Amino acid sequence: MASNKNALIRYKTIDQCLRNTFRKWVLDDLIEACSDALYEYEGKDVYVSKRTIQLDIQMMRSDKLGYNAPIEVYQRKYYRYAEEDYSIMNIPVTDHDIKIMNESIQILRQFKDFSLFKEMNGVIERLEDSVYATQKDNIPIIHLEKNDLLKGLEHIDRLYHAIQNKQVLQIAYKSFKARDETKIIIHPQLLKEFNNRWFLLAVGHKRKVLTTFALDRIVGIHNSEEDITYIDQHIDGDVYYKDVIGVTVSENVEPELITFRIDNRNAPYVTTKPFHSSQEIVSQDERGATFSIRVQMNFELERLILGFGDSIEVLLPERLRARIHTKLKRALGRYE
Repeated sequence: MASNKNALIRYKTIDQCLRNTFRKWVLDDLIEACSDALYEYEGKDVYVSKRTIQLDIQMMRSDKLGYNAPIEVYQRKYYRYAEEDYSIMNIPVTDHDIKIMNESIQILRQFKDFSLFKEMNGVIERLEDSVYATQKDNIPIIHLEKNDLLKGLEHIDRLYHAIQNKQVLQIAYKSFKARDETKIIIHPQLLKEFNNRWFLLAVGHKRKVLTTFALDRIVGIHNSEEDITYIDQHIDGDVYYKDVIGVTVSENVEPELITFRIDNRNAPYVTTKPFHSSQEIVSQDERGATFSIRVQMNFELERLILGFGDSIEVLLPERLRARIHTKLKRALGRYE
């Protein structure tokens, strides 16, 4: 459990204790109560020190979290609220809070096909109304790239909840190369967005291997009619995709060192927006800069390189350089 969540559990527990005025609370009592609460959530003993609870009380007293809790010490050892009806759970939502939440919801509203965000939209509007600060007619001042005509967005909700609830699905899938759709039983694991297009990472029931499905090629989704136990591979997207650009991951392929040169005019763009998190500057002069990345070679990498046209030159590995050279010659042939 994250430490900040532990802290919130302690704050709530201390609050519950101090609201119980039928008992006198010393520091050791608060330590014991917080330890019990964390044990209930964690299922194991969690050490809570005297210093931790003292800092918690100090934090609750401050305005850093908006509590300003009137915690006082009486008879030099007992803790209580100076205000009888006080509770950190009664902190009102301020106009400033609503403004911040509304600015966030304006961004989330742009993902209008995700019902979770629709529900949040209703919540924020009720909160805005409660403090007469409704700003729902404001035009967003942050514009995210999106394609409202993109197919497959209607599946996001269904797949999200299937992953969350660990459901086995049967999808009807028709790739660009296929003449007919294919029905496939899958164990959905992760939703992935890349280049304004959505993909589903799932375990195929027959082959038991991870496969990537483009949402815009999914024709239909149904619960599996077979009694199948869901396979959860506990996929961490940051780990699974760490060695690739895009969504194409080859399970048994090691990442390679790719070096490329960018001309002087475009080098600053690649420096400030790296191709990949592994990117490093190898050398730099008045003509441009040489960069290196360590990734798997895949379709998305080639597309990214080709997108830079004549401003980029692949140096290594030689077979990637040859592939780009072949594609550019073929492209040139279309104009001759």
